[in-house]
Amino acid sequence: GGKDSAVLLRLAEKAFRPGGFPFPLMHIDTGHNFPEVIAFRNRRAAELGERLIVRSVEDSIKRGSVRLRSETDSRNAAQSVTLLEAIGEFGFDAAIGGARRDEEKARAKERVFSFRDEFGQWDPRNQRPELWNLYNARVHAGEHVRVFPISNWTELDVWQYIGRETIDLPPIYYAHRRPVVRRRGLLVPVTPLTPPRAGETVEELSVRFRTVGDVSCTCPVASSAASVEQIVAETIDATLTERGATRMDDQTSEASMERRKREGYF
Repeated sequence: GGKDSAVLLRLAEKAFRPGGFPFPLMHIDTGHNFPEVIAFRNRRAAELGERLIVRSVEDSIKRGSVRLRSETDSRNAAQSVTLLEAIGEFGFDAAIGGARRDEEKARAKERVFSFRDEFGQWDPRNQRPELWNLYNARVHAGEHVRVFPISNWTELDVWQYIGRETIDLPPIYYAHRRPVVRRRGLLVPVTPLTPPRAGETVEELSVRFRTVGDVSCTCPVASSAASVEQIVAETIDATLTERGATRMDDQTSEASMERRKREGYF
């Protein structure tokens, strides 16, 4: 349901229409998604007429393969387990995603064809060379690759493409008013999963989301940009990456993303 996934859908349409996609769509649902994103996901899948596979972190919790301390804990990292379970269930040898190098320094190390071993894990020291845009997709039984077609795009590239192709997105990508609190330099949305803490003051501000993850770990930025053109102008002047400005889960340590990716995260 995010902007990068929406761009990938448009690229797939350009590649395969008027035929159907030679692969299904898949979403790992943490149960903590913004409702606007789930509504958008369902609508776009129906419009495209493509098969949508949804696998839930909640089901992994019930099976005992994921354990959390409480219902309100972030499930963002836990979705790695559910993703690997789904890849094994369907026997996928490749999973296509919208990750980009400019988002975060661990992703900057990653190849377009990112090899994962039989445990679904990523070793940044064991990546295949991609000289002259030539890619090695060979895998053994149980292994797979994550494929990132827009890895070399920037956030600005994505928004310019969205504008050029008039790609529809969830409304929370555009400026809207929302109650937030200020916490560790971030604007944290006030929700049942992220209530205000003692001493925090709730403010209603004009904000938008630069990246869309779980409610429990994704923060908006102050913005009045209500159109693609205005967002492009803001992006040109931005001094922080979209994840650096918005993700609580990336602030746990300098290596938090790399640790999650080694465990199977997209």
